[in-house]
Amino acid sequence: LRVKEPKSAVLVFSSGNLVCTGTKSVSQVRQVIQAVIKQLKKINVNITTKPKITVQNIVASGTIDLKLNLNFLALEMENTEYEPEQFPGLVYKLSEHNATFLLFSNGKLVCTG
Repeated sequence: LRVKEPKSAVLVFSSGNLVCTGTKSVSQVRQVIQAVIKQLKKINVNITTKPKITVQNIVASGTIDLKLNLNFLALEMENTEYEPEQFPGLVYKLSEHNATFLLFSNGKLVCTG
């Protein structure tokens, strides 16, 4: 299901689980889940329990005003993967925080975890 405001998508599984993507905060997740529950109730889906919301993954992106030498970083940093023939970014895994960074030579970065 697609929700227009806040812009997001919700996957509804036969197990009763819902997966919400695209929101920017937990309060937006609650708002979206309530909207989906309302839609489901309109088509006579019997929902009697309050949803338990858990954050499974967060994605953040940003830019640093710096050109990055990914070859140098791959040699100097541990827990990195850099294969520019396959993917233009350097993958840096910060295992103690269960986070992965994608670093690009233009200074853009993506963090997941």
